[in-house]
Amino acid sequence: MYSRITRFFLMTLISCILFSCKEKQATAKADFVIVKGHMPDIAKDSSGDIHLVYGEGDSIMYRFSSNKGNSFSSPVLVAVLPGLFSYAMRGPQIAVTSNGAVITGCTSKGNIFSYREVNGKWQQGARINDADTVAKEGLMALSADGRNAYAVWLDLRGNKRNKIYGAASNDDGKTWSKNIMIYTSPDTGVCPCCKPSVIIRNDHVYVMFRNWLNGDRDLYLIQSSDAGHSFGAAQKLGKGSWKLNACPMDGGSLAINKTGEVQTVWNRKGNIFTAVPGIPEIEIGKGRGCAITTVGNENVYAWSDENKIICVKSNGTKKTLGNGSLPVLTSLDDAHVICIWQTENEIHGAVVKL
Repeated sequence: MYSRITRFFLMTLISCILFSCKEKQATAKADFVIVKGHMPDIAKDSSGDIHLVYGEGDSIMYRFSSNKGNSFSSPVLVAVLPGLFSYAMRGPQIAVTSNGAVITGCTSKGNIFSYREVNGKWQQGARINDADTVAKEGLMALSADGRNAYAVWLDLRGNKRNKIYGAASNDDGKTWSKNIMIYTSPDTGVCPCCKPSVIIRNDHVYVMFRNWLNGDRDLYLIQSSDAGHSFGAAQKLGKGSWKLNACPMDGGSLAINKTGEVQTVWNRKGNIFTAVPGIPEIEIGKGRGCAITTVGNENVYAWSDENKIICVKSNGTKKTLGNGSLPVLTSLDDAHVICIWQTENEIHGAVVKL
């Protein structure tokens, strides 16, 4: 039999362990203010920590959460980048390699710069675009896997029409490869005001963008199987088309599920569609500025509709999270996702139980 004192210490130890485990579990958390700023982007590392980047004037700012979104660290200045784009889908991007976070930021002059986290401090890497001032739209995306990172953006070089360009890094964002043209429209350029998306997994790179072909502003997917050195033919997503003599300013989002299948979500004529390449699209709501993440093999979506952030769970249930626009999503565990968005001059978040 244990003595009373021994039992007391055992119970104390068990309580501490249980409390510690509970702290590491995500819990549903309604709309909360994270910080003042604009155009947030998030990424999750292999330990489950959430990394957040955003713009504040010409400053690229960074925070992280090590307790699954329950709280975030104090803001850290990554860099001051004169003319930083941080509005209308144009903002700093973040991804996480096996050695730390990588951030990209674009200036109004059309240059993209990279920054990487080294031993808890931020260092500037190389400029990503190897031709000067060609990314004047400021629309770019970033992904990472292992030590590899891949950046894509709208690029004006050559005929002054926007094309999809990309560059790879195999050293955690320190240096970047020679830029390659991933896609150019045979008609005009690609849609000039819609943000592209990118995901890299091992040697596979997937890029989604809104094309401008025969007057149609439809979403296309293009893939690489050699780490982004070359790409195959672009494939239209969905069966319908959107003939529009204007720019939707809405690029959609993509994700890869547990079995490696590409999942996409995008807006057409104010309706939100999800689609798998080669399969007809499915309408799931109304709105714009949509995002997607996967939890196992289930999709979770978010978008804005009349200044309300809507989250659609894997079972189809819709939940209004708060006021704002341009949400971004990532999974926290098998039962929760975190959604972060912008409202006026603040960045908000919510942890959603599935």
